[in-house]
Amino acid sequence: MPRVAKDVDRDLYAGLIRLHVLHHAGEKPIYGAWIIEELNRHGYSLSAGTLYPLLHGLEKKGYLRSRQVRAGKLGRRIYEITAKGRKVFAAAREKVRELFGELFEGEL
Repeated sequence: MPRVAKDVDRDLYAGLIRLHVLHHAGEKPIYGAWIIEELNRHGYSLSAGTLYPLLHGLEKKGYLRSRQVRAGKLGRRIYEITAKGRKVFAAAREKVRELFGELFEGEL
């Protein structure tokens, strides 16, 4: 795939990935390795070097909060959606529903 097309894909998919993260964090607390696997199931291939800055950005905006927990001998950072995150996710979900309707109008 040409570099330009790959960059376009990355830009387009970045918003979808953020919505996936907020969706799953709204269902239950998540952690990096789990969300990487979950996103992979949906066809997104992310490295930890890509995912963690995304998570930190969502946290900085106040959409997620994190805490360190013990998992055996190692620590794990758990991310949870905030009230602000729920609010923006609900608004984004309505926009996705509207777009979905336009994208598939007449096909369903």
